[in-house]
Amino acid sequence: MFSKTKNIDTAFRQVRLFSILVVACAFLIVAFALYQNHRIISESQQRIFILAGGKALEAFSADRKDNIPVEARDHVKNFHQLFFTLDPDEKVISANITRALYLADASAKKQFDNLKEGGYYSSLISGNISEQVEIDSIGINVNAYPYYFRCTGKEKLIRTTSITTRSLVTEGYLRNVARSDNNPHGFLIEKWMVLENKDIKTEPR
Repeated sequence: MFSKTKNIDTAFRQVRLFSILVVACAFLIVAFALYQNHRIISESQQRIFILAGGKALEAFSADRKDNIPVEARDHVKNFHQLFFTLDPDEKVISANITRALYLADASAKKQFDNLKEGGYYSSLISGNISEQVEIDSIGINVNAYPYYFRCTGKEKLIRTTSITTRSLVTEGYLRNVARSDNNPHGFLIEKWMVLENKDIKTEPR
């Protein structure tokens, strides 16, 4: 009698232990499946397909903080190329400066107004002078906001008889703004200053 009771108790314990193990394994399987599902969904959301020339090209999205240095340097480069790349044509000058001023605040407009009042653009047109800029380096400090930058490069003034090369050093700060067609990187240059802009050499053509 007691032996049968003991056997029943042992069997019950074994069945209970087995049931607990089965339930625990089921929970682990469900948890793993949910984790894998979440990971796959996250990876799929980071994939972007761009249609170009009839072909679907795959791209990957990333947090903006990962791209700040790259985007900031490109923003500064674009601004300087638009502001300092000029031809002896009033419409070209106006178009480039207008695009450049979308990327900066009133400090850039002030520089433009000073150059215009000083007759700089008029002298480019009357002298058939083209101006080009080559950016050598752009340093960005992303450890403090707004982001400080320092840009160094060279300007070339191309005349009929000569080419004058000037050094160019500027600095300013970058503030986050909404992205738009006129400002694709979503930065605005503030407190922009030209620190150096002097002749280095003049070569005959």
